[in-house]
Amino acid sequence: MREAKLRELDERAFRRRLPAMLDVYAAAMRPPADQLPGRHTIMERHSAYPRFRALVAERPGLLPGGAAIRGFAYGFQGERGQWWHDIVHRALVGLGGDEHAATWLDEPFEVAELHVHPGYQGRGVGRRLLTGLCEGRPERTVVLSTLDGGSDTPARRLYRSVGMVDLLTDFEFPGGGPRYAVMGAALPLASNEAAPSRS
Repeated sequence: MREAKLRELDERAFRRRLPAMLDVYAAAMRPPADQLPGRHTIMERHSAYPRFRALVAERPGLLPGGAAIRGFAYGFQGERGQWWHDIVHRALVGLGGDEHAATWLDEPFEVAELHVHPGYQGRGVGRRLLTGLCEGRPERTVVLSTLDGGSDTPARRLYRSVGMVDLLTDFEFPGGGPRYAVMGAALPLASNEAAPSRS
C-alpha cells in the first residue's frame, strides 16, 4: 500500500477541507453527532490564529467513507486570550508557580488537533504529521492535550517518543467531559528532551 503524502494547507484550503477533516475526526474520536457543528466552528476560528499551520496526510483515491484524507493536524502560536492557553496557564501556575507556567507557555506552538482515520492508524501517519507540523517552528515549546486514558495509550506513547512529557494529568477542562493529559516538549523535537531551558 502506498504511503500517504503530507500536504500543507493554507488557511483558505484548510477551511475548504474542513468537512473531510471532520469526517476523520468523527471516525477517530466518535463524538456525539450534535457536537460536530461546534467543532467545525472552533476549527474554522483557529485558522485565523497567529502562525497557523495545517497538514493533511492524503493519497490519490478515496478512503472507505469517501474521504481522501487519512489524517490531519494543525496548530498555531499560543498566546493570552485563547481559551485553551488561559486555562492551561492557570493550571500550571497552580501546580508550579508563574515561572513553571512561563517555561512552557511563554512562546508555545499549540497543536490543537491531530487525528488519523482508524483504518490507517498504527502506520506512522500520526508521527509524520506531528513531526512535520513542528518542523522549523519558531516557538520555544510545543504543547497539546490528549485524552488521558492512562499513560500507555497509543497517543501518549507517540508523544513521549518524540520527547514530550506530562505537564498535567487527569485534567478536566471547564464544562465537564473526559479527563485529559497536557503534554509538552522543547522545540525542535528530540527523543530525549525534557523541560525546555529558559534564556
